[in-house]
Amino acid sequence: MSEKPVLYRKRLIPSECIRLDSDEILLRTERLLVTRWKTIRPKKELSHGASCYLLDKGWKISRFLNHSGELICWYCDIIDYTWDAETDTYIFTDLLADVLLYPSGEVRVVDLDEVAQALEEGLLAPAQACLCMRRLDALLREIYAGRLLAGLENCWPY
Repeated sequence: MSEKPVLYRKRLIPSECIRLDSDEILLRTERLLVTRWKTIRPKKELSHGASCYLLDKGWKISRFLNHSGELICWYCDIIDYTWDAETDTYIFTDLLADVLLYPSGEVRVVDLDEVAQALEEGLLAPAQACLCMRRLDALLREIYAGRLLAGLENCWPY
């Protein structure tokens, strides 16, 4: 493994694959990657954040912060990834289903319509959709049991 791997974020809807050159890698193990970043496209509220890629679980848990450094929410992406050892390149594919956790305790599951659309349009194979749903179910179980954020306390650089 090199000191600085190459990271890509691949989305199915809309179709794009973006190299994450400005993401700063803070921690890297075989099962975990922690990054700090600024938004790719400026947003009214979202300024920057940090992401914990739980590689063995297929989750990317991001801490979204506003311009004052206050927590907006934790944004949980269901992902899959490939890693090319020769080039030390990760491609993280967003499997579309997301969970938002707000400081108030509210939990929102979003973008399940995109999973259906991607299946209909052939952008997502049935096996990938099944993987997505299983990973989403496991994530929700951790959230509802109160274990998810407690297990990530030491990951956040902010």
